[in-house]
Amino acid sequence: MTKPDIPRVFLDSNVFYSGLLSPEGPAGVIIRDFIKGKISVIISQRVLEEVIRTIGEELPDGLDNLKMLLTNVPPRVVADPLLQDARALTAKVSLSDAVILAAAFNAQPDYLVTDDYYYLRKAGIEEETGLHIVTPEQFMTVVEKDGK
Repeated sequence: MTKPDIPRVFLDSNVFYSGLLSPEGPAGVIIRDFIKGKISVIISQRVLEEVIRTIGEELPDGLDNLKMLLTNVPPRVVADPLLQDARALTAKVSLSDAVILAAAFNAQPDYLVTDDYYYLRKAGIEEETGLHIVTPEQFMTVVEKDGK
């Protein structure tokens, strides 16, 4: 169970990967805040699989660190949505992006943090899903402003 006063944050795979690759950047600070218990991280099964695959392909030496993180400070992993739930969003984004958006919607986080162009730029995604979609940089500004 998460503390009610900490933000619940759904991380896209690109943010999770960037945070592990560049610990001093905004995504790295988000991962560090998660480890310190300042935020609650939610990911979907598909996001987890993407992170493991990408680390394995691009940074194989990092797999042990990822395993240690997932074992010692596991994020909340939510099930991928039903395909029909994701298909409702495919008029605006690709099916693979729609699956992650639908998973985030089902998880009802305070923020969806992503660097993905489609989540941020496609018209009406926030309005259609009700998700508060931000970049890592924008999220850090919110956290600093709220004093979290």
